[in-house]
Amino acid sequence: MRLKKHSLILFATLMLVFSSALHAKAAKVIDAEADVAIAQFKKLVKGGDVFLKKVKGYLVFPNVYKGGFIVGGEYGEGVLRVDGKSVAYYNIASASVGFQIGAQKTSYLFAFADQYALDQFMHSNGWQVGVDGSVAVIKWGQGVDISSISFEKPIYAFVFNNKGLMANISLEGTKFTRIHPPEL
Repeated sequence: MRLKKHSLILFATLMLVFSSALHAKAAKVIDAEADVAIAQFKKLVKGGDVFLKKVKGYLVFPNVYKGGFIVGGEYGEGVLRVDGKSVAYYNIASASVGFQIGAQKTSYLFAFADQYALDQFMHSNGWQVGVDGSVAVIKWGQGVDISSISFEKPIYAFVFNNKGLMANISLEGTKFTRIHPPEL
């Protein structure tokens, strides 16, 4: 009974947090938030600026909200940039069941190292990590320069700007869907 009550409270909380999915932010707002996240990425990750110039495109989600207690979910909105220009907007969402507890706000950056991977992503009608593409999650240490990555994988993911605590982080099953945000 107690677990059922906690699950209902969590479900109600998640619905409130993720209700913004029904009302996409304006494109200019997503772009401005992405600019801030990219600047933070370049500041936090040694070689980040050079790395982003080498890739074919990158998808940045400046604010991804995750929460869970056994049942969890995440949601965020972001932009795909090619040659530094915004070309499309996406949301990221996932749901999971298992050992997890907490809440977190974080930023994701997915870098497409080869043109084929970028094209497959852009022409998909909803794309899912682990099903439609393999993503190498990069863990960097202090002093490690990522500009020297040899691009053995087609897609690299970075998780940064973590705020909060989440006792389970996985991108497996995460789904990306193209959105058409309103203009201001």
